[in-house]
Amino acid sequence: MAFPIPPWLNQFRASANSFLSQYEPIILLITPLFSLLIARILQSIFLVIHDRGLKATIISFVMTAIKLVPGVKKHIDSEKQKIVDKLQGSSNRDGWRTELPKSGLGDNVLVQMRDEKQKDVTWQGKCSGTVYIGGNENEGHFSLINEACSMFAHTNPLHLSVFPSVVRFEAEVVAMTAAILGSKEKASGGKICGNMTSGGTESILLAVKSSRDYMNAKKGITKPEMIIPVSAHSAYDKAAQYFKIKLWRVPVDKEYRADVKAINRYINKNTIMELGDLASSYQICFHVDLCLGGFVLPFARKLGYPVPPFDFTVQGVTSISVDVHKYGLAPKGTSVVLYRNREIRKV
Repeated sequence: MAFPIPPWLNQFRASANSFLSQYEPIILLITPLFSLLIARILQSIFLVIHDRGLKATIISFVMTAIKLVPGVKKHIDSEKQKIVDKLQGSSNRDGWRTELPKSGLGDNVLVQMRDEKQKDVTWQGKCSGTVYIGGNENEGHFSLINEACSMFAHTNPLHLSVFPSVVRFEAEVVAMTAAILGSKEKASGGKICGNMTSGGTESILLAVKSSRDYMNAKKGITKPEMIIPVSAHSAYDKAAQYFKIKLWRVPVDKEYRADVKAINRYINKNTIMELGDLASSYQICFHVDLCLGGFVLPFARKLGYPVPPFDFTVQGVTSISVDVHKYGLAPKGTSVVLYRNREIRKV
């Protein structure tokens, strides 16, 4: 049974056909496609401005336009290549081996290694942010670390049953580190756990991945976003690329504290990591990067310095990274990542 067409619809159809009859069919075909193209371009521009900000977008546009000027891009590329050539040619590699020697070097290899080491810069006590252990490598703390490292240089911590000593030492380092970062306090929940890593970057990567997976399991977030201050370590950029997390950077004040209001504006249903009280209220993860100051702040507080809360006593904190090879005075390649509980770590 056919339904009757309402009179108003017939009138609309007649008016539309009369209006469109004055245009060529090809125009009627192209116009919607062209409109769709314009809409997509405008959408892309809006997304870029939203992600980068208006100022950064304008600067990027201007720089791109400048590069279109004949000769400008060629000049920029030429200057870049000069820098690359200078960096690559900064060290003299004459005499460096490029393949295995035809015969063994014997004990002479140690002599050669000592000779090469003598060419290194005298860094003891002179390289801030490079090596944190002072003194002479043949005495005191330095000598103790060298002996301990040589004692366990050939162990493989992956085989727990073969090297239980290494398992114990790792557990003790993790527990002691956690203790100075609030694990013994009631506010921490008493379930702090973690493991050692090869450095601060790995600790941050693991914390970010665990947060991503935990938020996926708890809240079903499949398009994760992370908010960090502009002063944050580049490891977060690596984590964002590796684990496919959208990264937002917010400004800091004159004392390098993150702008909490700016952070609040960026929080949405996909946010997985963010700051203290906000993290608690939104039930999302909050990682604290203590790689540099983790073995300083707890003791500074004990000495009476006004250090604000920063560890697991802050309810919103879900993970912390702290480098033992900095002010923990361990050899390079030693860090710890801690989690508020095993549920966060296991995912």
